[in-house]
Amino acid sequence: MNGKRILLIVGGGIAAYKACELIRLIRKAGGSVRCVLTRSGAQFVTPMTLAALSEQPVHTSLWDLKDEVEMGHIQLSREADVVLVCPATADLLARMAAGIADDLATTLLLATDKPVIAVPAMNVRMWLHEATRRNVAQLRADGLTVIEPDEGAMACGEYGPGRLPEPDAIVTALSDHFAARAPAPLRGRHVLVTAGPTHEPIDPVRVIANRSSGKQGFAIADALARLGARVTLVAGPVALPTPAGIDRIDVETAAQMAAAVDEALPADAAVLVAAVADWRVEAADRKLKKGDGPPQLHWVENPDILAGLAAGRSRPPLLIGFAAETNDVVEAAIAKRQRKGCDWIVANDVSGTVMGGERNQIHLVTAEGVEHWDEAPKAAVAARLAQRIAEQLTGKTALR
Repeated sequence: MNGKRILLIVGGGIAAYKACELIRLIRKAGGSVRCVLTRSGAQFVTPMTLAALSEQPVHTSLWDLKDEVEMGHIQLSREADVVLVCPATADLLARMAAGIADDLATTLLLATDKPVIAVPAMNVRMWLHEATRRNVAQLRADGLTVIEPDEGAMACGEYGPGRLPEPDAIVTALSDHFAARAPAPLRGRHVLVTAGPTHEPIDPVRVIANRSSGKQGFAIADALARLGARVTLVAGPVALPTPAGIDRIDVETAAQMAAAVDEALPADAAVLVAAVADWRVEAADRKLKKGDGPPQLHWVENPDILAGLAAGRSRPPLLIGFAAETNDVVEAAIAKRQRKGCDWIVANDVSGTVMGGERNQIHLVTAEGVEHWDEAPKAAVAARLAQRIAEQLTGKTALR
């Protein structure tokens, strides 16, 4: 969504209030929003509200003298990267399908040469009515994207399909729209990613674990897939959904992860994000009892997946490790890169709330030096790292 320009047409329905949160989320994701508010939409939200949230003028009339001297409806329809109609009422969908242009919203929809996405919201009976089904089919045949509404309780007291999807789901649909049209520099490349913790059993019910949530590794896998890569994700025990288009392999222990990594080779790049336990114990075959006193645990070193991959015959051309540190972060990462024999180390300070949190701040350690990245959402960190990987694999490298 970074730098993407969304022209948002707000139709007249109770769901119009969700446009406010939608604007906030689009801007948070890096996009900009310019709003067109229909006359009926203004019965539910005000131009002042949308202007304050978007930090852009709100357009309401086809007869604005200043705008239309400059052919404002044509300019608005062409400047955006996508036109988003949300909420798209039954009336608005009908006028769009018929090609009617009797106000600013419908006129610019007829004048635009950009993709149009409509997000319907209406009463269940209106959504299921044959006329609406016919209009939606016509719009889709014309090349517009019409998102299916959610099913649930409605303001009118009825239940069924017709609810506006939640704003975060609409933002995801927008992101998917842009991703589908974005260049795919990693198409034809295979990238291996590990994510999450490992659990090393002590007995049948107890494990040695760590606080890794897998969120950063899953975000990196998703970002690489969005650039066209075939991604194999080897995941430790986490409760996260699998990103679209990714081949996921679930494991529990470090030994299982090492075997899965080996099985997934060869790869053009490997990004080992997982927080792998350095040690395991010889697990008891029955539950240890408190009454038996403190157990005597015999420690065994786990396989070093990163170092083993670096020294192996099937070493990926680009090998990236992660270093989760609590002090001397950069110094420890520089030493780890040399010791492990990998190309890059991504280092972060995990003494705070990074593990399990939504944001991260990293230091990218390469043979050329150290890059200090500003704190950002994990998805943004993942997108930036994926882009750097693409540049490296395609020969378009630059230290930033």
